[in-house]
Amino acid sequence: MEVEGVVVGQIGGGLLALVGIHREDGEAQAEKLADKLAGLRIFADSEGKMNRSLSDLAERGEPAGLLLVSNFTVYGDAAKNRRPSFMASAGFEVGKALFDLVVVEARTRLPEVQTGTYGADMQVHLVNDGPVTVILET
Repeated sequence: MEVEGVVVGQIGGGLLALVGIHREDGEAQAEKLADKLAGLRIFADSEGKMNRSLSDLAERGEPAGLLLVSNFTVYGDAAKNRRPSFMASAGFEVGKALFDLVVVEARTRLPEVQTGTYGADMQVHLVNDGPVTVILET
């Protein structure tokens, strides 16, 4: 992930999470999201079944990075118009505080957590190795 041509966060294998903070979210939702991201069983086990989490991978010394990207546009609503409304997203200060809490909580659960720069125009590069894309709401 880059901001103005400078790499600000990167991981090897693991999980990329686009994190949107809803205007009604609080600390409980931030903590729950960090827990879900660390424990979400979406990585293949020895039989090829989605049965391992980032926490499981980290315990075994396998690549288990978590790249958290703040993204208020996740809550964009274009149901009524062609221009999305972002009224459901938290304001900048609240959103930043809760995103930062997600980061702190994730770092208590996982050894490698990287982020971008909150509120910046980020260029995110992704190699999607697998068929899993999940929406998590807390």
